[in-house]
Amino acid sequence: MTPGPVRDRRSTGWLKRLAAAYAAELVEPGMVVGLGSGSTAELVIRELAARVRAGMALTGVPTSRRSERLARRLGISLLAPEQAPAIDLAIDGADEVERETLNLLKGRGGALVREKLVASLARRLVIVVDVSKLVDRLGERMPVPVEVVPFAWTGPARELERLGGRPVLRVAAPGRPYRTDNGNLILDVDFGPLDQPEALAREIKLITGVVDHGLFLGLTDTVIVGEPAGVRVLRREQPSPPA
Repeated sequence: MTPGPVRDRRSTGWLKRLAAAYAAELVEPGMVVGLGSGSTAELVIRELAARVRAGMALTGVPTSRRSERLARRLGISLLAPEQAPAIDLAIDGADEVERETLNLLKGRGGALVREKLVASLARRLVIVVDVSKLVDRLGERMPVPVEVVPFAWTGPARELERLGGRPVLRVAAPGRPYRTDNGNLILDVDFGPLDQPEALAREIKLITGVVDHGLFLGLTDTVIVGEPAGVRVLRREQPSPPA
């Protein structure tokens, strides 16, 4: 039988904690940090709170009410995005990371719109995952979350079907649809593995009633991966300057 400590090092939770601790080390004193949402991002928030207790000054910009409550309870000073003069670094998790491009699929936690806004405002986006989140193509394991306004939501659902997807309304409990922090609904749309995510992302955004989707393309250059052997850092190659 495998000894307990070794078995623990192969668990998803241990790998997430390993990567979260590494990501927290990237935060420098005085930074304004985008605080992601979800279980992995919450591990990062806890690591940052420990650094605050040790005397480091930093300010967080939370991407969800849940992350805000946790950060506030742990003693991290917070600002709303519109109050922050700049966001130096955003740290978040992801549901899928495409190995070659570092494009992301996000939104299982329901905060995709706020996460994308903070990511787009940050000077740098760092993603923290365990090795199980790496895929060859986005959509291999997860549907694409699409946030839509509640009014006439079946209209966007039909348009997503026209694009080749199979939308399912996310529910919080039997008979009760899930509501985002923005008061909207989420359609989880199965497109299968995506050959052209950029084209699909553009088509989804053109649908009336769609707020945004969980395809985060070209937003991150660094992914921190927790693996049984330790931490692996993936970086997206930057285009060469013109000759």
